[in-house]
Parts: sequence; C-alpha cells; structure tokens
Amino acid sequence: MASATPPSPGLVLPAVVPAKAPEKLTGLSLYSRFAFAGAVCCAVTHGALTPVDVVKTRIQLDPKTYNNGMIGGFRKVVASEGAAALLTGVGPTFAGYFLQGAFKFGGYEFFKQQSINVLGYETASNNRTAVYLTSAALAEFFADIALCPLEATRIRLVSEPTFANGLLSGFGKIAKNEGFAGFYSGFGPILFKQVPYTMAKFVVYEKVAESFYSQFPKSSLSDGAQTGVNLGAGLIAGFAAAIVSQPADTMLSKINKTKGAPGESTTSRLIKIARELGIRGSYTGIGARLFLVGLITAGQFSIYGDIKKAMNATGGVELAK
Repeated sequence: MASATPPSPGLVLPAVVPAKAPEKLTGLSLYSRFAFAGAVCCAVTHGALTPVDVVKTRIQLDPKTYNNGMIGGFRKVVASEGAAALLTGVGPTFAGYFLQGAFKFGGYEFFKQQSINVLGYETASNNRTAVYLTSAALAEFFADIALCPLEATRIRLVSEPTFANGLLSGFGKIAKNEGFAGFYSGFGPILFKQVPYTMAKFVVYEKVAESFYSQFPKSSLSDGAQTGVNLGAGLIAGFAAAIVSQPADTMLSKINKTKGAPGESTTSRLIKIARELGIRGSYTGIGARLFLVGLITAGQFSIYGDIKKAMNATGGVELAK
C-alpha cells in the first residue's frame, strides 16, 4: 500500500480558522433593533386591522345606530359611506403606532435591563412579575407621549368622516382650531387605557411563554415552532389586555369625539363620561375589541420575534430561570 505523499518543503498549508460566532449586540446597536422591530410590528398590525378598529369605534360612539355587532357594523359602514370608509384614519394609525411601538417594545427591553442593573440578576429574576409590570408601565408612558396626537387625529377622522381628508389635514385642523392642548385632551384617558393594557399584555405573554418553555425548552424548538409559541402566547395576552383596558378605550373614543365646554377640565369630562356610560356602557364593543386586540397582539409578538432574529438582536433580557 503506497504511503501518502509528504508536502513539499516550501509549501505552507493554510491554517484552519474556526467559524466565528455572530457578534452579540449590546447598547444602542441592540436597543435600536428592538425599537425598529417594535415599530414595524405595531404599525403593520394596527394598520392592517384599521377596518375592524373603524367599526369598533363607531359601535362605541353610536351604539344606537351600530347595534348589530361586528358584522352588522361592517355592513352599515359600507352601505352608508362606501367601502373606502373602512380605511378612515389609516394614516395616523400607521404613523402613530410606528412611533408607539418603537418606544413600547424598545423601552420594555431597556427597562428590564435597568432593573437587572439596579437589583442584580438573581433578585430581578425572583421578582420578575414586578419587573415585567414596572418595565411595561414605564415604556408605555413614554410611548403614549408620542402616540397621543396621532391617536386624537385618528379618532376625530373616524368619528367625524367630514372632519378632514387625511392625516395631514386633520392634524393641521386640530392644531389650528384647538392648539397643542387639543392633541393631548385624551392623554389622561390614553394612559388610563394603554398603561394597564400594556402591563397585562407583557406580563401575560411572558407567563404563558415561560410556562410553555418550561416544558419544551426554547433551544430545542425550530424557528417556526417559536413563532407559533409567540402567536399563541400573544393571542392569550391580547384577550387579557382587551378586557383590562376596555372601559378606558371607550372613554378615550368619547373624549376625542368632540371638544369640551369652555373652561371644562379633562378630569371633569372624564367623570361626566364615566357616569353616563356606567359599567355596562363602558364595555360596549367588547366583542369587536377582543377580536381586534387578540389578532393585533398575536401578530405583534410573532413579527417582533422574527424581526429580532433576522436582525441578530438576540441579546434580549430573559428573566425566567
């Protein structure tokens, strides 16, 4: 049997270089990706479901006319205003939730990390439900500062179809007629709605996902299976968030529909609206909103997770042991 030919004395064989693992992102590089993924997932999901939101808002604002449920509401809007009316407010919806999503998801990850920095990983992990709730509340507060002017414009466009032709004209008209205060007349209600909504959304999602991954380790699942977990956990989280925030959502629609009386404070308007609605009235349109929020939240978490993977933003804060 012939022996292997030895290498020539002057020949240098190339060294075998081990494959380099992807660099783990930190700081601004990481959180900007979280923010972008959050912006896209919120803008796409809210924008795509604009027709459902239009009908839901009409049911809340005019329950006597729109009294046949979700399907009946669709039919009445199309019959009276045409199919294009179902896309009323799509501009401010997309723009507003793009900004809000960046602050919400990016902020949530940021504040979780700050909790670890302050408390230490072990303490933060042992008290992770409190960390989830606090991080979500802080992130949503800053997100609502960005969202509120565009949400006020959207609700005005949906509730008053003749108010303006779109985002820019509606935004300009509110600024001209009501000033800066007109954009933030609903800031109290939007906080009252969005902060509990986001707290429920994130904590329920985290708990459902944590429960599943305790039985089926995340590392053992394919990317498709992980997306499925995100969808399922997001759907359950959406239902919980919708129920918690429904009364404030109805009040927000009411307070943004019209201007208050001269000298009337936002607080007095809220008290007046709450008395008029009562418990039963505050849950008007809950069926439509469960459908809307469930789909939105499931879509958000699945899109958010997939974009993070695509952008190598894998350094997220995991507190579950």
